[in-house]
Amino acid sequence: MPRYTAAQIKSKTALARKVARHHFGKAYKKIEFKPAGKTNFVFEVFTTKGSYIIRIASSGSKIHDYMKEQWATQKASLAGVPVPEILEVGNGIIDIPYMLQEKAEGTEAIHHPERLKILSKLGKYARKIHSIPTENFGSVFNWSKNKLSKKKTWVEFLDEELKVAEGLKFLDKYDLMEKKKIKKLNSAFEKVKKWKVNPTLNHCDLRLKNVIVDEAGEIKALIDWENCSSNCAPYWDFSIALHDLSIDAKQQFLEGYDLDIEDFEKKSYCLTLFNAINYIPALQVMIDKKQKDKLALYKLRLNGALDLFSL
Repeated sequence: MPRYTAAQIKSKTALARKVARHHFGKAYKKIEFKPAGKTNFVFEVFTTKGSYIIRIASSGSKIHDYMKEQWATQKASLAGVPVPEILEVGNGIIDIPYMLQEKAEGTEAIHHPERLKILSKLGKYARKIHSIPTENFGSVFNWSKNKLSKKKTWVEFLDEELKVAEGLKFLDKYDLMEKKKIKKLNSAFEKVKKWKVNPTLNHCDLRLKNVIVDEAGEIKALIDWENCSSNCAPYWDFSIALHDLSIDAKQQFLEGYDLDIEDFEKKSYCLTLFNAINYIPALQVMIDKKQKDKLALYKLRLNGALDLFSL
């Protein structure tokens, strides 16, 4: 989590107040900084009408993520997925992008005692998300009016946005995986490229930290849609959602999803490929910072030493 300075918080608080006063007028009561945002400054706004959330971007390019999130949550809501309504996205009232949305009442599900039941419900919502058709692949899809930046084919996405071939060369160059495993990943990549994929919406971070629940464990909202993409469902979302779950938790999520077991058995090799590629930015940071001990532990993950269930 970023460590914002007092000066940064003060300046962004002033901007958030300006947004709040513009939209709520005399209904605005007070504002409170929430040290929860990874790429945003997050504030809770208290009004006579209720509580809301304002997110202030750390850069001007964030407007695109906000627009994408607004499009995705509107579609998800229509599909029966609980999401906080995004009321406004803009950069006119202040000179950097902001988002104003409803506050999702409840707590993160990650510490709830009924986590397994929540994961089953989350699996059901994941299936609803994957029922939303999209066009093109990757981070730029229906929400954007741009044309040149869109990846029209599955292979274009794998090569130009996900950069799978480049990633596998990186793993080999720094000896992060055994040669035989790199060979298997290259073989998996060749199979994945031949898939006939009809793109659908993927949340891209369906983990309990992004699930807001009430005391009884009922899901009130799925949050944090800014990394959502047009992708291959369910396997892209599975590669992230299942990654840090226990074996029992994985099973609960997949049972809730009403998994096509036969198809999963045929294509589950892709989860290893996608996970390996998703690790690369973090691995690059460890290499740049010369964090040898930490890198050695991650090599154990990549080479399967922490997999206690398969040979």
